[in-house]
Order: sequence, then C-alpha cells, then structure tokens
Amino acid sequence: MKPFSLFGAFAALLPLSLAAGPALTIYNQNFAVVRETLPLDLKDGVNLVNFSGVTTQVEPDSVVLRDAAGKVDLRILEQSYRADAASQGLLLAINEGKTIDFLVTDRDAKEHVVKGRVIRSGYKAGGEASTPIIEVDGKLRFSLPGQPVFPTLGDEAILQPTLSWRVNAPGAAKVEAELGYVTNGMGWQAAYNFIAPEKGDQVDIVGWITVVNNTGKRFDEANIKLMAGDVNRVQPEGDFFARRAKAAGLVMAASSQDAVTEKAFDEFHLYSLPRPVTLRDQETKQVEFLRAAGVTAPQLYIYDQQKFGAKVATVREFKNTKENGGLGLPLPKGRTRFYRQDSADGRLEFVGENTIDHTAKNETVRIHTGDVFDIAVERKATDSRLSSRDDQREEAFEITLRNRKAEPVEVRVTEHFYRGPNWAIIQQSEPSEKTGAQTAEFRVKLKPDEEKKITSRVRYDWK
Repeated sequence: MKPFSLFGAFAALLPLSLAAGPALTIYNQNFAVVRETLPLDLKDGVNLVNFSGVTTQVEPDSVVLRDAAGKVDLRILEQSYRADAASQGLLLAINEGKTIDFLVTDRDAKEHVVKGRVIRSGYKAGGEASTPIIEVDGKLRFSLPGQPVFPTLGDEAILQPTLSWRVNAPGAAKVEAELGYVTNGMGWQAAYNFIAPEKGDQVDIVGWITVVNNTGKRFDEANIKLMAGDVNRVQPEGDFFARRAKAAGLVMAASSQDAVTEKAFDEFHLYSLPRPVTLRDQETKQVEFLRAAGVTAPQLYIYDQQKFGAKVATVREFKNTKENGGLGLPLPKGRTRFYRQDSADGRLEFVGENTIDHTAKNETVRIHTGDVFDIAVERKATDSRLSSRDDQREEAFEITLRNRKAEPVEVRVTEHFYRGPNWAIIQQSEPSEKTGAQTAEFRVKLKPDEEKKITSRVRYDWK
C-alpha cells in the first residue's frame, strides 16, 4: 500500500451526490435509521471523501459506509463529523485578529463602511456566547459597530453538517456505496379515530400515522418504514430528548397499492408506506393506515375504585380479530379519540380520548373514555372483625348504584381483596365471579331510575 499523504496526487477529494432517494426506518422512540446510496469514484490508495447531507442529530459512531454489493473492500481509515455550519459568530471567530468591514446605516438610510479589528468574536460552538470585542480607531467596543462583511467564507467553514472520511481503496473503482446511520430527532406515532352512531355498539375506525422530522435535514422522495415496538437503546446522559368521517372498509392490506403494509420483524412489527414521501425539516406529515367499518365495540359501564376512581367509568371494548370488522392486525400504540354522531343534525361530537399500547392480533382492547354522568355510585365499609386468635378477618361492604338514564344499563362492579391470598366471599346480595387472584366482579342490571344496593362479606384466613 502506498504511504499516506494528505496532499498527495493519489488522494482525491470526492463531493458526493445522491444516486437514489433515501430509505428511512423510523422508530416510535424519537430516532430513525437513514440509508442513502452514494456514488464514489475512487482512485487507488487513500481518498478524501466529504458528504454534506447528513442530519444535525446524527450519532457519529453509528455511521456505516460500505459497498453493499460486496465487490470493493472499502477501508475507513478515519471519520470525522462537523456540525458547526457557517454562521456570523463562526466567521467572526475565524477572523479573530483580522480587520474586516462593518456596514453601518445612518439616520438618513445611507450606508458607509467602518473598519474594525476583531479582538474577540464571542463565539463558542455548542455553548453560551460571550460579548464580542471590536477595535475601531484604536478604541475597544463591546458590541459590533455594524453588520460584518466577510471577505471570504474561509477554509474552515462548512455550509451544512458534514461527514468526512479517509477511505483506502485497493484499486481504482466506481462504487454505489451505502451510507447508513442512526439519527435522533425523527419519530412517529399512531392515532385512531372512533366514530359511533348516537345509539349502538358498531363503530368505524380510521387510523393515522403521524411522522415528525426535526433532524435538521430534508428528505426528498424517501422510502419509509415504521418500526412498532419498544426497541432497547442505551440512553446517554443528557439525551436530547408530537387525524374523515364515514369509514368504509379496511385498507391495511397488501392487495391495495395505496395501503400501508405490515409484517412481523424480529420481535417487533414493521409497517411500510406505499409510496415515497418527502419529509421537510420541522415538518409533521400524516398518512392514513387503517380504515375499518362495522367494528363491534360495546360500551361498558365499570365501577372499579382501584382503577378508575370513585365514579362509574365508561369503557369501549373490542376484539382485534379478523371476524370483527376485518381487524386482526397488530395495532401500534397511539392516541384514541371517540366521536358520536348527533342524530339531530348528523354532526360528530367529541366524547373522550385515551391511549392504547401495542396490541397484538386476536387480543381484546379496552379503552377508558370518561366517567358516566347519569349513573351514581356510593361505596362504604359496614363491618370489620378480627378473630380473637388473629387468624381470620371479616369485612363487609355496601355499594349503592342509581341509574338516572332513560334506558336500562348493566354496571360491572370490581372488588379488590388485598389483605391476604386466602379469601372468600361468604355473603353477597348479587352473584359474583372471581376474575383474578385478588378480584371479583359483580354484574348489576338496573332499570331506568332504579337504585340497587350490593352487599358483600369477605373472609380472610391466615391459618
């Protein structure tokens, strides 16, 4: 191998242009993997390569530059990353100790030039700037006398964040190299709109994917995949680091050219957008990924003081199955919003929101949407007795429910038993079902304007 010489004739400086649109895999944890195709015209020996199209939040140690075809053995001798793009402060720093022109506009809007020597620029990369010091006519000023006019950009200045490599090639070659890296500042989330008639258990569901780009870079015609799942990442200290009416049929299927497709990938799920998308810096973009009609999602009334507090909660429940409106697909976590259609004027009214976690197919989804206005509840302890040998305790409770609705309802009352694993309900006014190691559920039916008292006595045994 020839000896390395920074300025030798065998070393070439290669500005790179993209041969094809970038590919992005975006994770819902505010980071993404970027892959770009870079044409390299390499000479034998060491080549100096600059690429000024990287994001401002790239993780430099994640960068991979390689010949994806595996034909050329590229050896990366050195890599550097610079994010200090040209600015007034940086150019002042480059010109410290030099005399430059400052453009001054007087009261009559006439411009004239003042010469000043930059004693201190005040610029500090990535930190808090200090006050600049400029010498004008032998006197020091702790401010700029006018708008600085720089004679040149300077050899040290860059216009965009830049990756640079010293690449050793075993011979002259033209390579379609692949550049890949992890960047922060890009994320996605799902959102679901549920539309229900004024009465009934059928709902339509429209799902949106929202992609946010805060990377400092524009991606033109990018091929985008979205990874759903909680991927483990090492978080460095100080780590940097936000939605139509009537639905008509599910379109999250590979048979449609306009559909977002999904597949299992490792222990996660990967969603692919159907066409290239342009993502501008600081842009939020949304794509519809799910549309289902006639999903059976009954509204439940649940009183569970441990989970929902002192009021009766209203909960929507549906099964994520193919038989239920054609669902049966992995649902990424996201916000859910519920709308009901007012039969009087046909308008949709917002009636609650919540979130769902990542949900596998064939699982049951329960979403708490708010508290019930017309079902009142009161709960009180009526008795508590400890045996003389401290090996048993009995407790009694009374729950009063009042239905002020114009139609009958069923309220599911959940009781929690925490005093020990050996418990049994020995008296109850309504039948119950054990639903967990420490819970039991009463299903109480109430007619319009009816009041019921549910009483129960539980015994704990520590023998």
